[in-house]
This record gives sequence, structure tokens and C-alpha cells, in this order.
Amino acid sequence: MHDVDQIRHAVSNDRTSQMVDLAMRLIATPSPNPDGDTRAVAALAADLLRAHVPGVEVELHPGSADIVNVVARVRGRAPGHRIVFNGHLDTYPLGDRTSWSVSPEGEIAHGRLYGRGAADMKGGIAASMAAMAALAEHRADWAGEVVLTLAGDEESMGPRGTKYLLDNVAHATGDATIIGDAGSPMVLRFGEKGFIWIEITAEGRAAHGAHVHLGVNAIDRLREALDRVTALRGLAVAMPVAVRDAIAHAKSISEPLCGAGEAVVLSTITVNTGIVTGGVSPNLVPSSARAAIDLRLPVGVTSKAVLATLQQALDLPGINWRVLRCFEPNHTDPGEEIVTCCAAAAAQIIGTAPAVNMRVGGSDARWFRMAGIPTVVYGPTPHNMGAPDEYAEIAELAIVSRVHALTAFDMLTRENTK
Repeated sequence: MHDVDQIRHAVSNDRTSQMVDLAMRLIATPSPNPDGDTRAVAALAADLLRAHVPGVEVELHPGSADIVNVVARVRGRAPGHRIVFNGHLDTYPLGDRTSWSVSPEGEIAHGRLYGRGAADMKGGIAASMAAMAALAEHRADWAGEVVLTLAGDEESMGPRGTKYLLDNVAHATGDATIIGDAGSPMVLRFGEKGFIWIEITAEGRAAHGAHVHLGVNAIDRLREALDRVTALRGLAVAMPVAVRDAIAHAKSISEPLCGAGEAVVLSTITVNTGIVTGGVSPNLVPSSARAAIDLRLPVGVTSKAVLATLQQALDLPGINWRVLRCFEPNHTDPGEEIVTCCAAAAAQIIGTAPAVNMRVGGSDARWFRMAGIPTVVYGPTPHNMGAPDEYAEIAELAIVSRVHALTAFDMLTRENTK
């Protein structure tokens, strides 16, 4: 092997031009979800990988008729660890095109990469592609494999993307995973909260608003139910010490970037009532009402415990409820090699140590962690994500790409192999 320091420098060298070209090509091929058709962008991603990554093996894996996933692999000089880069091809819908001041199909201005998916997450995919290209050019200097999995249905949290690949493609799993999803180069994310979405329906008895004694107000019943759900915010959390300490240590860096109060949100159950409907007129007693609620669970609380509490709390007259979606909180131990290696690589590239923290929102990282694979999320800061004029800073994407490449190289040049 050549001098390791020289190879590390070469692998983590700046590849901004290549990365921006890849990102612009991906953004120019729309893949909104809904409707979730990723056939065109998956085919493009496969072509780009073949053109830019020496020796790459690329396969398309349809999860359904319209949802197509991509798996690319580069083999090193000998068997060893497998590091997986992951991303998602689908984006939020475009929305009102007239609200955009730049082209949603991609535009570069003021050091920014604009377009739908620039931040979430075609920019992150391009960063991982460029990292994979750098590793491929030096595959004689490391052992093992680098794999890139591109999923088609992350925005809908469905099972036909990353989950499908983990279940059906042997080399979609590995020893560790790096995901370039939206975040910040200054914050390395090692876990995320779980969530439960529930729908509550309340039944009453209609009457004229002047004769309330003849009716039963369904909205009043719903209000009591919502108060009981809100009380879950006080449920005890048995958070592991390593996770609690990481959140506390990250606060001074993470909160200025992500908002004051993030540490509290990461450590507690949060309740957001997102939809409330009921009634038809102010002078009529409503006979029905409905609410949809998003509960987010920190590490240290199980969905089983929350659902058991809900079952008891919502045992009320005229109240019915059901679970719409449910995922457990998940995390990789902050002391795992993928976390420490990625943090060290980021510190070298940025020049200062990043915060190591949990993530408020969900991502496909949960599928890897549920499969027992240590996983981190390290990506660019999202601007106007899901809104007009979405963008990512090109300089941040370049950092993400270099950190991905250096992290993978360092892990693949460890003496121990599988």
C-alpha cells in the first residue's frame, strides 16, 4: 500500500465540480412523491454511476411498478468490511411553480445549488456518488466493499425502498451505513426519535345550538381526549446515559443551527395535533369530530408503553382511535466506530469537531438500525426544504462528500476484516 496519509489526502480531495454536475443532472429529472415514480431518475443515477465510478457494478431493483431503487458496488483489493452509503431518490412535490424565483430543475447562484431535491436529498446523493468515485479510483489501497443504495420511497416512509433492498439484496446490508440526508456538516446524527401517528374520532348527538341539553357535543368529547394525549408529554423517559450526555454536549453547537429547545425536544415525548375537524355550523351541536396527532418518542420510551397509556387514557364515552403509523426510536451507540470515525473525519475536513447528536426527524436510517447496522446521518443544511427555492450550500455539499469518502476509507483500511 502507498503511504496512507497520501491516500487519505487523495481520497478526501475536493471534487466540487464533479459533485455539482451529478447533482444538477439528478435535480433536472423530477421524482416527486407523490406520485412516487422514480423510474427515470433511477435509470439516470445508474448511468451516472457507470460514467463516473471506475469498476462499479450497478443494479436496478424495482420495489413496485413505479418505484425503482439503485444498488451500486465497488470492490477493494481484497475481502473486508462493507460500508454502505444510502440516499433517497424521491423528493417532495414541486408545489406552485410560480412561487419559485429560480428553476426547480436546478440552478446555481451565489454559491448555492437550487432546485427541488437540492437539499433533500439529491445534493446528498451526489456527494455520496463523488465520494464513491474517489474511493473507486483508489480501490487498490483498501480492502472490502463500498455500496451505494438509492431508495425510491423515503418521503412516504414506505417499505418499497430501503426496507425492500435490505430484505432482498444481500450486499445492501453492511458493517456500517452513512446517509447524506438533510442536517448540517456541523452536526453528526447517530439516532432519531420514534413516532406514532394516531387518529381519534368522537361521536356525539346532533341538536340545535340553542338546545344543547338535547345533544352531546362531539368536539367537547374530542377536546377531553386531546387533553389526555397531550398529558403524555410528562411520561418518564429512561434514556441511556450515553445518549443523554451526547444531547447535552451537543447543545451549544446544535441549537444555534437547529433552534433553541432542540435538546428538550430530543429528550421528551412531543405531541402535535396536526388535523382537527368537526361540526358544520356554529348553531348546531356537532355529532362527530376527528383529530390526527403526531407523537414523537425519544430513546428510552417504547411505543408499547405509549400505546398502553393511550389505551387507558382514551377509554372515554364516544371516543374511538387507531394507529396510522408507528416506528420505534432508534440509535447507534455514540461510541461505535462509524460515529467516532465520521466525527474524526469531519473534524479534519472542517477544522473543528462537529456536534454528535440525535436527530429530531425521521429518515431511512431507522431501517438500517432496525437491521442491527450502525448508522449515522451526515448531510447538508436544508434551506426551504419542501418549499419554493429549495437550496443547499455548495461548500457544505463538498464537505459532506469529503467526509463520506474519508470515513469510509478509514474504516476500510482497519487491520481487522470480516
